[in-house]
Amino acid sequence: MKSHKSASSSSPKRTAAIAAPVAFLLALGLVLLYDLSFSDRHYYLRIYGASSSASSSSPVSTSSPACDLARGEWVPDDGEALYYTNLTCPFIDDHQNCMKFGKPSLEFVRWRWRPDGCELPRFDAARFLEAMRGKSMAFVGDSLARNHFKSLLCLLSKAAYPVEVGSEPEIDVTGRAVRRDYYFGSHDFTASLFWSPFLVKANLSNATLGMWDVHLDTPDARWAAHVADFDHVVLSGTNWFFRPSVYYKGGRAVACNGGVSCGAGNVTAELPVPRALRAAFRTALGAVATNEGFHGKAVVRTVTPTHFENGEWNTGGDCVRTRPYRRGDRAVSAAEYRSAQVEALRETEAAATARRNGAELLLMDITEAMELRPDGHPSRYGHPPGGTVEGSFVVDCLHWCLPGSIDLWSELLFQMIVPHH
Repeated sequence: MKSHKSASSSSPKRTAAIAAPVAFLLALGLVLLYDLSFSDRHYYLRIYGASSSASSSSPVSTSSPACDLARGEWVPDDGEALYYTNLTCPFIDDHQNCMKFGKPSLEFVRWRWRPDGCELPRFDAARFLEAMRGKSMAFVGDSLARNHFKSLLCLLSKAAYPVEVGSEPEIDVTGRAVRRDYYFGSHDFTASLFWSPFLVKANLSNATLGMWDVHLDTPDARWAAHVADFDHVVLSGTNWFFRPSVYYKGGRAVACNGGVSCGAGNVTAELPVPRALRAAFRTALGAVATNEGFHGKAVVRTVTPTHFENGEWNTGGDCVRTRPYRRGDRAVSAAEYRSAQVEALRETEAAATARRNGAELLLMDITEAMELRPDGHPSRYGHPPGGTVEGSFVVDCLHWCLPGSIDLWSELLFQMIVPHH
């Protein structure tokens, strides 16, 4: 068990049926192993008999059919109180504070995710914190990891408020804090956020062109060096792989991702973004799965789509819809990037089997669910009129309003991390 040690250091420290034919048992075991790890289409996290009422936080009888949390539909949720608002949670960044900046329709907070085969229990802050007593959790990734992290802090604030601990954070070349730690003293639980948009080692090689050198075979030591300090790790990231990049392996430039990076990087071999993403996730997951000090759960959260319409972020695009799509209304736009993450997890699972350290690799597959939520983004309501999100980024159809549909991610995390009996 890894509990909080101090406010400054490298992080919170811690961590028969015998009568049945043998052949049948072997076959059944293989089927169960496959079903509980990776299927062709989804990783199935199964809740046996989720409650008939979504207001319950506890699964019900094990006689109910298994539940595929990755597939389902958004249904009205008018009967339940909001988990939090911008007035009750102090951790919401302005860029996702859609209530503060007057998003015209607040209907986006009145929907809940109904998975195929069950009702998803609501998030229970008290139970989550009790399960995390004396433990620690790290979120690693880009600004969407931060978006998720702040959602979790807001959900937990219903039961307890954390304090930010640690020395003055290191600021990286993009202006972000490399690491931030929040400590729940009532439960000796620390939640940490690491800024690592590529998950692997990367440096800005040309600020004018916004070009990066990305070392696909080397994990980013800013988080990877601390893996053993945590009980659970949530990894995510995709969007920064679309920036001009030169890819390195073994310290040598081997490919680029097209455009200006191929012209300026002295390499001509082009590596498609999904393949680079797959390699980076494989490296990051390998750093976790083979770390002898890590024995917890490593969760990969899959890619989420943008919903710009009538243009892109810099050509007049916006996201003004006020209701979710129905399933089938829109094709999954991020499918190839999700597949890259799934393949990386599958490959890491296979490679790490022989030298397993007790770590458990899990997939939080939220791609399809979030594909259906064009209404859940800040749009122009993540800043005052005339303001911007980052630089000239005025309309935000990438990040998610808090509160809002992103709180689903923590509901799923609750099911994946907290033991249910």
